Amino acid sequence: LTVCTGGKAKEVALLTKGMGGMNKFAVQAPVCIVVSEGTYVRSAALGAKATGNDYRSMDIGIMVAYLTAEAAALGLGTCILGWFSDEKIRAAIDSKPATRLVITLGYPAEGEKLRTKKRKEIGEFVRFLG
Repeated sequence: LTVCTGGKAKEVALLTKGMGGMNKFAVQAPVCIVVSEGTYVRSAALGAKATGNDYRSMDIGIMVAYLTAEAAALGLGTCILGWFSDEKIRAAIDSKPATRLVITLGYPAEGEKLRTKKRKEIGEFVRFLG
């Protein structure tokens, strides 16, 4: 994880903008966390090859879920961004590993209500077998 604040957060946020208005809100976030993917340790690389599972992606997903859940518990707003220029973000933060996600983090502005999330009904993505 690379935690960016101040001008560096704004620089990273600008690299997540695209397609007209995509992620334009990100520049208002005081913190951007860049999630990078490192190399496997030898045993994990062997396990990934043997099972066909991408353990790095799994670990990143678990870590981001916990990070954003804890942030929400503290009253912080977050947004997980997948639209960005990997090459430009790596240059901006002087990082070799590939960028996988960018998370914006901050308290909502005073008086600003966080938008209600649109969620799928549970039956749209969960199957129960007995």
